[in-house]
Amino acid sequence: MATKPVPPRPAPRLYLATPEVDEPAQLAADLPGLLAAADVAAVLVRLRETDQRTMISRVKALAPAIQTAGAAVLIDGYPEMVARAGADGAHLTGIAAMEDAMPSLKPDRIVGVGGLATRHDSMAAGEAGADYVLFGEPDPAGQRPSIEAIAERLGWWDELFEPPCVGFAVSREEAEEFAAAGADFVLVGDFIWTDPRGAKAALIEIGEAVAQAHARTFGKAGAEG
Repeated sequence: MATKPVPPRPAPRLYLATPEVDEPAQLAADLPGLLAAADVAAVLVRLRETDQRTMISRVKALAPAIQTAGAAVLIDGYPEMVARAGADGAHLTGIAAMEDAMPSLKPDRIVGVGGLATRHDSMAAGEAGADYVLFGEPDPAGQRPSIEAIAERLGWWDELFEPPCVGFAVSREEAEEFAAAGADFVLVGDFIWTDPRGAKAALIEIGEAVAQAHARTFGKAGAEG
């Protein structure tokens, strides 16, 4: 009896982190063009801390442009604001924060988690119902694991666990490495916004680099590079 062919593995999608949002008007104007230029699955809205009403209004200013483009809106922290801001979920740091947020967000909204220092923490997050796990972001002191350690963790997770894994990339080289390691999503942020060519050109390049790295590793026919 013939075996069914394994469907081709999809290339990782991008997860775009905003700069810290203080005044959202310009970003709201730029987002439609950015999100049309590359395959962005979700946008992580980072907020400058102020009173809650102002922060919610900033998310509301950005959400329509993101959701109209077919991407999800996640707030970095502040799970209590998600529903009122019209967001799709929250990204939390650490198991305790994730477990605290679960009752108010599940089952309707996305709960992602980072700050997972050990394999045990990562498995605990998956078992507790995280919709994705993030590896490679800086800790409070700004330190990150090596690119090799992040890639190794992504590959380990990809092989063994069902929820998607996200690699936090701070350069094109890291984005390519994480795509090849088995990341389902690649999170990109500051280096996109500070690129001298502009964020759109940077995002297009990263999207192409990720697709090509994936194709080289997982053998998608017809891809260039």
